[in-house]
Amino acid sequence: MRKAIISDEKLIQNYLNGNEDCLRMLINRYQNKLYSYIVFLIKDRTLAEDVFQDTFVKVINTLKNGKYKEEGKFYQWVVRIARNLVIDHFRKTSKMPVITDSNGNDLMSSLRIVQENREDEIIQDETIVVLKRLIQSLPKEQKEVLVLRHYADLSFKEISNLTNVSINTSLGRMRYALLNLRKMLVKHNISI
Repeated sequence: MRKAIISDEKLIQNYLNGNEDCLRMLINRYQNKLYSYIVFLIKDRTLAEDVFQDTFVKVINTLKNGKYKEEGKFYQWVVRIARNLVIDHFRKTSKMPVITDSNGNDLMSSLRIVQENREDEIIQDETIVVLKRLIQSLPKEQKEVLVLRHYADLSFKEISNLTNVSINTSLGRMRYALLNLRKMLVKHNISI
């Protein structure tokens, strides 16, 4: 028999009633998707951890101050907070994101792909680096939809709400992002 999943709303309600474990459950539920999204945007694991923590500090403060409006979209709300914190960071620092983490490692290395030998691993690493560069070269709107869909795991409806555009515009931007990526892959003779 499967264990029943407690809704975000119920976890929030229980947290506000004093059950700290419910907050931990919420964080655990979304931490991997949210952290991956932040890392992709910032390109620095240490800074991403700071933004991740700042996001949940803001979540906690908003919940405790009774300012959260429950609309059944807790995760989308948290993604919006994280996105705004990332934007604030880049406005403050006025610098372009770095492609590697604080140790100089490829950020996409967190993707676990079964590899048969070291040569395959090297080829895969090079392909991931090239793919990241190609994604970064997409127009801003296309890149944003692609990242929100594949790294933050948001639906197109959620993306349209977050970016304040219609669902059709979000779908179109994703379509053009994929078409542009395919063209660039062909142009650079890269197979994935």
